[in-house]
Amino acid sequence: MEAARPLRSVLYIPASKARALEKAAELAADALIFDLEDAVAPTEKAAARVGLDGFLREIDYGKRLRLVRINGFDTVWGRADAASFAAHPGVDGILVPKVNRAADLDAVAQVASDKPLWAMVETPLALLHAAEIAAHPALRGLVMGTNDLAKDLGARARADRLPLATGLGLCIVAARAYGRAAIDGVFNSLRDNEGLEAECRQGRDMGFDGKTLIHPDQLEVANRVFSPAPGELDLALRQIAAFAAAEALGQGVAVLDGKIVENLHIVTARALIDKARVIAAMQG
Repeated sequence: MEAARPLRSVLYIPASKARALEKAAELAADALIFDLEDAVAPTEKAAARVGLDGFLREIDYGKRLRLVRINGFDTVWGRADAASFAAHPGVDGILVPKVNRAADLDAVAQVASDKPLWAMVETPLALLHAAEIAAHPALRGLVMGTNDLAKDLGARARADRLPLATGLGLCIVAARAYGRAAIDGVFNSLRDNEGLEAECRQGRDMGFDGKTLIHPDQLEVANRVFSPAPGELDLALRQIAAFAAAEALGQGVAVLDGKIVENLHIVTARALIDKARVIAAMQG
C-alpha cells in the first residue's frame, strides 16, 4: 500500500495577495490552503477568485497538496467559488468552511463533483456531527477551526488548550474511524516558537497528521515535530528486527528493551518508516 501523503504543515495563503501566491511555490509546506474566505475582504472576493484561478494555472506548486477554501454556500460567493474550481487542474480539493453536518457537503459535492472535499470543523454543531461528516464519501480530511470553535464555546485561551480537548478528540476519533486526515488548528502567535512547538507536540501526541499555519516562519517547527524523529525510526527498525527474529522461532511476541512487541507495533513501525521515506522523497 502506498504511504499516505505527509500533511505536517498546512499553510493558509490569502488568495488576494499576489506576492504570497508566488512565494508559496518556494516554501517547505506539505500543503497549501488558498483562502477565499476569512483572508479576503468582501469587496475583493470576486477579483480574488479570478486571480487565484490564473495563479493556479500558471505556477507549479510541486508536490504540495493544493486546497481552495471557498466561501460558505450561505454567502453570495460560495457557489461561484465552488464552480470556478470544480474541474480546475491546479486544485486537489475543496475546503468547505463551517460544515455543521454532512448535508453541507452534499450541496458542495453537487457543484464540484470531481473534487475531493475537506471540511472545516469550527462549530459546536460540527462536533456533534463529526462522525457523520467524516463518513461522507467525498470527504478526505477534517481541518480544525479552533479560533471560531473557541469563540462559539465561550472558551478561554489556555496554553494547554484544555477547553478544546473534547472537541479535538472527537474529531480525531471521527477521522480515524473513517480513514480521513485530521489537521490541527492554527497557533495565533507569530513570535512564540516555543509555544508553537508545544502546541504541535500536543497535536502530534493526540494523533493529528499536521497543523494549519498562518505564517511561513512556522513551517520549520511543524515539519520537524510532525516528522518521525531519529529515535523513533531507530526503535521502529529494532522492533521489526526483533519481531522477525521471534517469528523465526515460531513465537508471536517479541521482547525489546524490556517491552512486549506485537504485530500491532510492527504495523505502526512500518507506517512510520514509510512516512519518513515519503518525506525524504518530497524534500529531494
